[in-house]
Amino acid sequence: QVQLVESGGGLAQAGDSLKLSCAASGRTFSAYTVGWFRQAPGREREFVARINWSSTITSYADSVKGRFTASRDNAKSTVYLQMNSLKPEDTAVYYCAATSRGGYLERRDYDYWGQGTQVTVSS
Repeated sequence: QVQLVESGGGLAQAGDSLKLSCAASGRTFSAYTVGWFRQAPGREREFVARINWSSTITSYADSVKGRFTASRDNAKSTVYLQMNSLKPEDTAVYYCAATSRGGYLERRDYDYWGQGTQVTVSS
């Protein structure tokens, strides 16, 4: 089992930056790919970013590419999502998730999920 806890969400204005954290406990966290997803009211949960266990591979949704950066510190069992140039359309609950399997784009690819942290961006 892996337990995930997100933090760092809050209120921001368009153009601001926020840094989300995803703290893990339990099994060997460093072996897992970690993904970030978000879900806005009335919408499906969507893929945002992912980072593999060694930080050598990252992937981003087109909507956040160039603005968001995923990173991780395995010694601290923590993954981060640096969000710059925030837009009102980034408003959502953000979730981190972990997987030891090959896929990363779909919710079903992940075995463990955090409870989410709210990010609200005003114009």
